[in-house]
Amino acid sequence: MRKLRVYIDTCVVGGVFDKEFDWQTEPFWDAVRNGEIVVIVSNVLEQELEGAPEHVKNLVKQLPESQVERIGSTPEAVALAERYIQENVVGQTSVIDCLHIALVTIAHADILVSWNFRHLVNWTRIQGYNSVNIKFGYPQIDIRTPYEVTNVEE
Repeated sequence: MRKLRVYIDTCVVGGVFDKEFDWQTEPFWDAVRNGEIVVIVSNVLEQELEGAPEHVKNLVKQLPESQVERIGSTPEAVALAERYIQENVVGQTSVIDCLHIALVTIAHADILVSWNFRHLVNWTRIQGYNSVNIKFGYPQIDIRTPYEVTNVEE
């Protein structure tokens, strides 16, 4: 069976260390460490983590390379991110979030995992991103929380 390819954003890395999200995020990281999920790490994520505490940065650094797929920004991704803003899915201040979405789209990731409910894990925004993707010939994407991806039972 093919492993799930999951693009992660910054708040999923920090979520393990946040009392509000840790119990819902840790099972996701356990699934990654156990080889069930391959995480897609972008240069955008790595740049955002540069100012994070060492223990947060180390979470990604300590993952087995077999469980990590690295991707970088491209002119195509930047252009697609700009289209999300031009099409009023989100405002200009959300350019980094749009770049995450564009990278997910172009990498054909199975899903983007985030705790960002304002700009990413938001039904209206997801519909907006997908309408732009369809309009410009890209695939639709799905965005969920780590909790939804691992389907943890209490």
